[in-house]
Amino acid sequence: MSTSLKGVMRLRCRIPIHRSHPQFSGQPCRHVHHKRQNVRSQQSSDPEKRWPPHRSILETIFVPNPTYSNTHILVGCTISVLLCTIIYHQNENHKLLKQLEELSSRRSHLPDTRSTTPLSPDDSPKYDLSPSNLALARTKLESLLDQENVTDQLGTLIAHSSTSWSPAPNGDLDRPSLIVYPLTTSDVSNIAKICHEHRIPMIAFSGGTSLEGTLAAQNGEICIDFKRMNKILEINKDNSDVVVQPGVGYEELNEVLAKQELLFPPDPGPGAQIGGMIAQGCSGTNAYRYGTMKDWVLGLTVVLADGTVIQTRHRPRKSSAGYDLTRLIVASEGTLGFVTEASLKVTLKPKNIRIAVASFPTIHKATGTTLQINGSGHQLEAMELLDDITMHAVNEGGYTTKTWPVKPTIFFKFAGDSEAAVQKQIDVVEKLSKKNGCEAFVRSKTDAEADALWAARKTALWSLLAIKRNSDDQFLSADVCVPIGRLADCIEASSKLLQESGLLGSFLGHVGDGNFHTTVLYSAHEKEKARKVIRDVQKLGVEMQGTVSGEHGIGLENRDALVMELGEGAVDAMRAVKRALDPLGLLNPGKVFRLKLDEEDDKKAVVGEGGVERVLTFGGEGKD
Repeated sequence: MSTSLKGVMRLRCRIPIHRSHPQFSGQPCRHVHHKRQNVRSQQSSDPEKRWPPHRSILETIFVPNPTYSNTHILVGCTISVLLCTIIYHQNENHKLLKQLEELSSRRSHLPDTRSTTPLSPDDSPKYDLSPSNLALARTKLESLLDQENVTDQLGTLIAHSSTSWSPAPNGDLDRPSLIVYPLTTSDVSNIAKICHEHRIPMIAFSGGTSLEGTLAAQNGEICIDFKRMNKILEINKDNSDVVVQPGVGYEELNEVLAKQELLFPPDPGPGAQIGGMIAQGCSGTNAYRYGTMKDWVLGLTVVLADGTVIQTRHRPRKSSAGYDLTRLIVASEGTLGFVTEASLKVTLKPKNIRIAVASFPTIHKATGTTLQINGSGHQLEAMELLDDITMHAVNEGGYTTKTWPVKPTIFFKFAGDSEAAVQKQIDVVEKLSKKNGCEAFVRSKTDAEADALWAARKTALWSLLAIKRNSDDQFLSADVCVPIGRLADCIEASSKLLQESGLLGSFLGHVGDGNFHTTVLYSAHEKEKARKVIRDVQKLGVEMQGTVSGEHGIGLENRDALVMELGEGAVDAMRAVKRALDPLGLLNPGKVFRLKLDEEDDKKAVVGEGGVERVLTFGGEGKD
């Protein structure tokens, strides 16, 4: 009990009832403890000598003494009341603080009832990348997969995080801690269980052709490379579907399917594999005729963050059974789960494929031609735009033997039941093109000619590397898709932005469905200027009711643009889905949307035995 409270208790036994009270003689109250009385009996009988050393303030006030006036007593009483009030409020404040602490503690254990998950410092993921924890996890992984399927070779680590088209923000510092090569769904599940147990983040890797920083391992992730899960498990011609592992390349798949007159239509850049194509929700040059990756996935086997294995759907052509988990996983960029098997639709391979190429004086005339073709009722396989800069790069890139006019150019793809029917389609397109100022029109009449012409389009993106001024130059790209009727206006306005910036860039894309790519070349000191051009192009696309990404995904580069397009509420809803399926934030953290309020100012170092091990962008403190 505090000294102040003891004083208050003494107060109760010392206040006289009345001045005529028998004890009003200057003597202590008879209720005072006998030890106190014994002490006082030994003291001097002189009141002034007894005060102040041996009497408390309260005792002096409330045990009357003839030498003190009423004023003294009144002042003493006032002081006592103030002291009691202070003590009372101190006790009440202490009780209130305890109640608040209990309420806060209880509230922290209550479920979050919000429909969305805004950014919050309390929700930042924490990882353990201490050397001892990584070593323990590695031992378990090597026991699971054998040592040859686990590596930390530096060059391999860097190659799995940064590419020419998608360099990691911090260069070689952004790299995985380990790379593992699973063979089965069970392997992937057990890898996830180990990482979940040790709080180590994970990132998936297949073809390595993704853009927008999707591959960047900024948190010391364990990288799961699916290159050894590359089997075509089933081809069901009667049902027009296949079952494949994620490491199967779409080009290799189509080589096998062609023997049965089948086709898997999505065709992004060369080298892409099924796992990455699903993760990015890609499309490609065939999207105008066949749609995007979302349209060709029937069902998936997916490993979740804690190692749980789910099947999103079987193989029917339609289903209304519960939530469409298949569509949820497609284009989630490996942030919700890792695909280990995919059931895909296939179709009959088109016959008599032919290519025609038309050169125009301006981009506006070229895109205007595609709009007229869309309205003519003729169904083409593809319509692709390459501007003059891209055509120059194609000539310099060395991927084709033909020298092309350095003009805005449209590549048309046709197919039909007969050669005559196809050539008739080409005649119609040639006529429309020439009405719009076409300066040169070339068509193929054989399969070999068609392959040679189309190669220029398929290698265009890689050909752009030929226009680099020096080896340190890099690219940023926009992947805007707008309603087809706004395409010409959007490209023209984007071209003006690029010219005003003084930077070198190009336009190419799938103009048949309103999707085009703005590619900007920049050196190190021009990066912010290049980034502004890309953001302004994306803003134009959103203002025209379009999207900031038609097929490349969000990754790291487009996170702010996603908020610009959909608003914070929609992105917070996505974050809530992520939190439900991956509460520890282990799967490809920081992609699509941020997991921390301010990543630049909130970098943390993981410290373990031997000092700083890794700088983390998204939080993470070692346990050791």
